[in-house]
Amino acid sequence: MRNLLFVLGLLPAMAYLSSTTARAATFVYVSKAAENQIAVFKMNDDGSLKPTATVDVAGAPGSLAASYNRKFLFASLRTSFLIGRYAIDPQTGGLTLVSTTKLDDGKNAAFVAPDRTDRFLFSASYQGGRVVVHAVDESGKLGEQPLQVIETTKTAHAALVHPNNKLVLVPHVAPNAVYQFRFDAAAGKLAEAGQAPGGAEGAGPRHLAFHPSLKFAFTSNESGSGITLYGLDETKGLTPLQTLSTLPEGYAEKNTTADVKVHPSGRFVWVSNRGHDSLAGFAFDAATAKLTPLGQTPTEKTPRSFDIEPSGKFLYAAGEGTGKLAAYRIDAATGRLERFTEYEIGKSLTWVQTVEVP
Repeated sequence: MRNLLFVLGLLPAMAYLSSTTARAATFVYVSKAAENQIAVFKMNDDGSLKPTATVDVAGAPGSLAASYNRKFLFASLRTSFLIGRYAIDPQTGGLTLVSTTKLDDGKNAAFVAPDRTDRFLFSASYQGGRVVVHAVDESGKLGEQPLQVIETTKTAHAALVHPNNKLVLVPHVAPNAVYQFRFDAAAGKLAEAGQAPGGAEGAGPRHLAFHPSLKFAFTSNESGSGITLYGLDETKGLTPLQTLSTLPEGYAEKNTTADVKVHPSGRFVWVSNRGHDSLAGFAFDAATAKLTPLGQTPTEKTPRSFDIEPSGKFLYAAGEGTGKLAAYRIDAATGRLERFTEYEIGKSLTWVQTVEVP
């Protein structure tokens, strides 16, 4: 009996050791558009990054998106009008091409995103003004022909899938609207469901991010240098609630926003400023549905893309204009960003994607 009790007493410690030694790895992927490459880094516990691979791809990589099972990475290869699907090596983060599908010439994907079942892929074409749906079969192959193409209008810049997998939102800069679609996951088809207006005149929604509670969403407003908070109803879609500037008071130089990301806690949101070259931070109070500005944190020139790794401790922002990736610690209590290092990566950094492998 004493031996049994001893063994039982060891079980919690053994479980802890198992969980720490078997902890999933987090990889950071960075698109190097000018070099037709995707750089791969493994994240250490302190947020520092170790380069593990450089993957050559068949065109200038732009938008990246992980599958929801976190075993695959999708990449828009914009200069060749391709979308590629790559298997992720769970040890190194390296990428192995599984399949590609070709889009119409001149209508490359500004944004790619899988549905929540990983059976379909959505893409938005900025120049082509369209939303495209492709099937993904059980072997991981992308359909050679799209299941559906919906013509919208130019400047379609993203395609975000609601966690219920029944609503797809596509921000459009020039029409100053977010196009809304119902998604039938059985058929893989979209149905138009109206448009939500931009939060202010000339706002120009570019990217969109969901709040973890699923009741709110946020857009980066490209032409209006702002952020808009939306109420999100799973049936009715988006309703604009508040729009704020991402720039400091009195700033009059040229600027456009790019990316928007929400902290995993839902308490903070950031938008990247291209021109002011900063990350504009906001605190979010879900009880009052209000954003409060936290100021701007300097970053690399032309921060087109950034991402927050899944634990919410670190943020990585790519400078398209400098070829450097800036790394920040996130203060979970205040939302303050503390830059602790940067990495020389290459030319024209267009996307950052963090993935915690299973």
